[in-house]
Amino acid sequence: MIEKVKNVILVLSGKGGVGKSTVSVQLSLALKESGYKVGLLDIDLCGPSIPYLLGLENSEIYQCENGWLPVYTNDNRENSLAVMSIGFLLKNKNEAVIWRGPKKTAMIKQFLNDVEWGELDYLIIDTPPGTSDEHITIMECMQNFRSDGAIIVTTPQQAALDDVRKEITFCKKTKIPILGIIENMSGFVCPHCSNCTNIFSSDGGKALAEIAKVDLLGTLPIDPRIGVLKGTSCSVITELPDTSTAKVLKDIVKNLNSKLQ
Repeated sequence: MIEKVKNVILVLSGKGGVGKSTVSVQLSLALKESGYKVGLLDIDLCGPSIPYLLGLENSEIYQCENGWLPVYTNDNRENSLAVMSIGFLLKNKNEAVIWRGPKKTAMIKQFLNDVEWGELDYLIIDTPPGTSDEHITIMECMQNFRSDGAIIVTTPQQAALDDVRKEITFCKKTKIPILGIIENMSGFVCPHCSNCTNIFSSDGGKALAEIAKVDLLGTLPIDPRIGVLKGTSCSVITELPDTSTAKVLKDIVKNLNSKLQ
């Protein structure tokens, strides 16, 4: 149940492989480290990577009087990230979810209506790529609640930008406010000298933001040092505070707070 959630943010992308789930995880952790109570809902039913990224793959979920209890990243729930994913319901990580649309729809409605999140400042919803059944179901369910908007994740390459444009069109047609665009994998940061090299094209997210007339929230580089945090539930802004990724995430958190207030 999300009646007690102050802000609900969707993380979208029209393209797979742009690092949308990684951005969702690190944004959620950055918000938590900034003093907010945060939940992370993974509705990528066919590719639930959130449990793996947070090191929660062997966790189990339990039911209470009001529904499912989310999994927490540590024992201190007051300073923990609450997480829900279909990955917690699968017998093993190699199990495939082979469902038709109606079953996916029913599962997402359960996630939105039957999880006891408690009082949260933010609920981040990590969605699958594209504009499919899952996205339409969220829009239908959100008619009964307040959705504060969407963050769209892209990479600088033209192929990704073309697909992400479709996601922007989807948001406009379904009247989802776009909070801004995050350009991920924007250059490669050398772990030795910290120089950034644009191995892909550059400023694609900026150009897309100008075309769509929305804000560019930030550009996140490829930094091998960030990879060591996967599977640890650790935030970049606390573990690697001097990196450009940490600084950009802090700016994104400040920007989101100012927009939503």
